[in-house]
Amino acid sequence: MLQLSGGRLPDPDSPYGACPQPPLGAGHWSVEYDPRPSAVGEARSQVRRQLESWGLAEPEDLVDTAVLLVSELATNALLHSASHYRLTLTAAHGVLRCEVADTGRRTPQVLQAGSAESGRGMFLVEALARRWGCHQDGPGKTVWFELGTCACD
Repeated sequence: MLQLSGGRLPDPDSPYGACPQPPLGAGHWSVEYDPRPSAVGEARSQVRRQLESWGLAEPEDLVDTAVLLVSELATNALLHSASHYRLTLTAAHGVLRCEVADTGRRTPQVLQAGSAESGRGMFLVEALARRWGCHQDGPGKTVWFELGTCACD
């Protein structure tokens, strides 16, 4: 009799079979940051480490894109709400969802990438994310984006 070790085998007919999945028990991570400029750099580093720990370091452009877009959302939270903000990552079924919640009420706007030195953050989110959005949360808002974790996206 053949005995397997290491847990269940993936379902070969699953629509998510080709997508890397975070380890069992992982897939959700959240942290709150103080409203200080160095927190944006901390968020970038922590997102990179978290995705690597979940086994989502390949393809490398997934990590780089997630880090860039989280940096944009965290910077917006810092500049426009000047409050604590919460970063949440969720990974499941071939989708990485990144959320930044703050106490600001102003909805982000996508501006055209002109020659201005600022205002391009949501343009990048719009261009690079699979989907993105914003919803009101009581006194504040949550801005989110999703990226595919499959090489086939």
